[in-house]
Amino acid sequence: MRIETNTELVKRNRRTANLLFFFSMAVLIAGFLVANLQLTAQDGLTLLLSVVLPWIVLPVGFISTLFSVRMTNLWVRQPRPEKAIPAGLKGLSKRSILYNYYHFPARHVLISPQGVFAIITRYQDGIYSVDGDVWKSQGGLLSGIGRFFRRDAIGNPSEDARKAAAHVKGLLAAKFPNIEVQPLVIFVDPKARLAINDPTIPVLYADENLEPNLRDYMRQLTQKDNEEEVAPVKKGKGKPEPKVESGSINPEQVADALEEATIVS
Repeated sequence: MRIETNTELVKRNRRTANLLFFFSMAVLIAGFLVANLQLTAQDGLTLLLSVVLPWIVLPVGFISTLFSVRMTNLWVRQPRPEKAIPAGLKGLSKRSILYNYYHFPARHVLISPQGVFAIITRYQDGIYSVDGDVWKSQGGLLSGIGRFFRRDAIGNPSEDARKAAAHVKGLLAAKFPNIEVQPLVIFVDPKARLAINDPTIPVLYADENLEPNLRDYMRQLTQKDNEEEVAPVKKGKGKPEPKVESGSINPEQVADALEEATIVS
């Protein structure tokens, strides 16, 4: 399998996450130091600054901290999706291509003989349930507050995956107007615990040791394609005759069309 990762974007966002962390810490420390000036203020101006500045500095530090945590979750936190997804796709056809961080909102796009997949990942390690399209996080008010500060609310992965698939389908529409782009939701952290009930979008683990996982899902698709390609038809004394109805795609052609559309757009 060929893997194409937007390494420049990854490096830039990791650097931004680290800079935001140190900036946030510096601002918060400065805010507390300014606030403490009230204890040692010897003139009216110093006292005024010690009262006013914390109301400016501390909110800036708080907001930058939230952005820093979010960026760290997306671009620094382990395991990294661009590593976990290929690990979960071991054994996939060498003709397959995985694009990482080139086609937002589809953060990952897989093109393989089994089809085209727009992959949305989640880094969360909590306990979640999905019933159809409805996602819920386990825990009460305190857990909700903790998720806010950790910036790891689950959101609606199913809807995000549909939007990602629609975007990729739009990029391919000029050359492949009838191509199907399948949305997938992948949890990359093996500590996540999922209760899955009749989801409208496949929800999978990247880790092959958990169920349901990405590797088994792709194998099932391969098996399904093989069964459809060789349909037994009774002939003569009941000997089956293979009937080829290949629904597989040409990954190279689709990849070329996607790259061309990406450059143009």
